[in-house]
Amino acid sequence: MVKAQNLANLCAQIDQPWTPFEVARYNDQLAYLAMFEGEYHWHSHEYDELFQVVSGTIEIQIEGDDNCVLTKGETAVIPAGVRHCPRSKERSFVLLFEPLNANLSGN
Repeated sequence: MVKAQNLANLCAQIDQPWTPFEVARYNDQLAYLAMFEGEYHWHSHEYDELFQVVSGTIEIQIEGDDNCVLTKGETAVIPAGVRHCPRSKERSFVLLFEPLNANLSGN
């Protein structure tokens, strides 16, 4: 059965930053919703990671490159192996798209 997800309702249920909530599984991928608030830690992944900002503004610090600032409706892909550190000065909600077997805690 096809089930619709209301992102605004899901955002209202999340009260802890940096704790991804599974929204959907498709093919060999997972879509997560997470609250970003403050700074995460520097890490990298063995896979590409896609960020889609649902609300707010985030900054992805990228080792050896310019930082990437994303606002509501914007998307960016962090390539596999690139060390990065997401942060947000305000409470923001972000969809993350990763492979099904991904380690969300980062390396």
